[in-house]
Amino acid sequence: MRIGKVIGNIVLSQSYPTLVGGRMLLLEVQDRHSLVGKPRKTTEVVVGFDTMGAGMGDLVAFTESREATMPFYPEKKVPLDAYCAAIIDHVNVKVLFE
Repeated sequence: MRIGKVIGNIVLSQSYPTLVGGRMLLLEVQDRHSLVGKPRKTTEVVVGFDTMGAGMGDLVAFTESREATMPFYPEKKVPLDAYCAAIIDHVNVKVLFE
């Protein structure tokens, strides 16, 4: 599971039937630098499926790969690569080394 920041959404004209009721969000992957308030060292952005209502700027915990389809089990044909599993209220990071 990783942490991402919502930076946008994707609008679909048609959706897979199992995904009706959710939204596709653009997630800016957060690294250890960005979690302590420094500039990100990665430029990775992923598309995640959200059913909780995360908004712009929210931090979310997301899972990827096969684990992203587990909320839809036993449906095996869910076209997802990332699933927003939680909206994060606050992150505490203790910096041990600079």
